[in-house]
Amino acid sequence: MVLTQLRGRGIDDERVLAAMERVPRELFVPDEVRAEAYDDAALPIGFEQTISQPYMVARICLELRLHGHERVLDVGTGSGYQAAVLSELAGEVQSIEVIPELAARARRNLADAGFDRRVHVHVGDGSLGLPDLAPFDAVAVAAATREPPRALLEQLVRGGRLVIPIGTAHRQFLRVYVATPEGPADYAAVPCRFVPLVSSG
Repeated sequence: MVLTQLRGRGIDDERVLAAMERVPRELFVPDEVRAEAYDDAALPIGFEQTISQPYMVARICLELRLHGHERVLDVGTGSGYQAAVLSELAGEVQSIEVIPELAARARRNLADAGFDRRVHVHVGDGSLGLPDLAPFDAVAVAAATREPPRALLEQLVRGGRLVIPIGTAHRQFLRVYVATPEGPADYAAVPCRFVPLVSSG
């Protein structure tokens, strides 16, 4: 996976590659698709949600530009896989999931993989972030929306980065928003395809 799907497609940050290598992806997928855990594809995890394609997880981590000390908000816990990878790259990871059953399963996955003390899973509307725990140095979103939620931008420190899929069901780009005094500066990283961001509202 690291050699062909990641390094071979331009993921050249050695910290990101090492983090992807250390997290056992097979512990974060349902038993029925475990044989496909390292395929270059998103896989179903129930409730019409997926575990993201390995390349997209690595790309989000690459675009966040983490150095090891940051406080990170992970929106859309899903299986817990991306949060586990982020915990290898940052100082603290708070993760939020709107579907209680997925949040509970993610906690079990993270415990089984040995990441439960490094990732804190909350149940709630990810588009609202976690204002009581803000600000964050970085926010990673693993679901698509037409525009970045204002709450997530407001919970960034100055210079903090939000990486989020933006677009419709048929056309999306992974976009990076950087908090500046003049407002968020943004750019498109790569085309992508994510499930919609689910709101509790």
